[in-house]
Amino acid sequence: MDSVTALYKDLKTEWDKSAPNLRKCGSLLDQLKVALTKLVFLPTGESGVSKKELLVARDVLEIAVQFSVATKDVTAFERYMAQLKCYYFDYKTEIGESANKYQLLGLNLLFLLSQNRVSEFHTELELLPQEIIQTNEFIRHPLAMEQYFMEGSYNKIFRAKGQVPSQSYNVFMDLLVDTVRDEIGACLESSYDKISTKELQKRLNFKNEKEVISFGKKRNWVLGAGNVYSFASLTHKPKEPLPSVELVEQAIFYARELEMIV
Repeated sequence: MDSVTALYKDLKTEWDKSAPNLRKCGSLLDQLKVALTKLVFLPTGESGVSKKELLVARDVLEIAVQFSVATKDVTAFERYMAQLKCYYFDYKTEIGESANKYQLLGLNLLFLLSQNRVSEFHTELELLPQEIIQTNEFIRHPLAMEQYFMEGSYNKIFRAKGQVPSQSYNVFMDLLVDTVRDEIGACLESSYDKISTKELQKRLNFKNEKEVISFGKKRNWVLGAGNVYSFASLTHKPKEPLPSVELVEQAIFYARELEMIV
């Protein structure tokens, strides 16, 4: 445990600097991951592991989560967050509540939303006390973004991009904005035959038409004359018209049958 504690102190000292050396932090985290696997972190009384050891493990994982955000490593973020949550919920009695708990849980909610994993978002939300959901700024922010996303108020998400409770939230806000743009792009493909890059710039909240063209390439849009995109080839129209007359006649028949039953 002494070697783990020494590595943890070095990591915390570096991470707490105003401009931490991310390469050094990454190296220390790699060493700590190996060292921590040699210990079995269970509550005191079950395996004899002390409160101090549990706190060190939790603090290391908190730094690892924030490090993965700083390096924009989404895969590592999800992995570290899954490990950290057991210290927040399963070991709360043994080690108390971390000051970073709701900031990082809120960050995880925003991550899930940015991946359009709405059902998982609500599953995680149900683990939190109602009072926290209503009052904690770190939880209320992703909750507001989810509401905007579900009701289609995409402009509110664009405007909220710079209004975050912590700078670490900006990484997943950028991903959420990308997800929103993909949703808008898919809708435009189905709704329009043609649309100009200038109009797309407004709809997608881009700064200039160059960003629109870059976005169009990712979606395999073909830019035509006059800076106009044509979606005719992308629109999946039904091969045969809907049998409207037959459907109406069937509906009337069912209505009559229902009236006779009543």
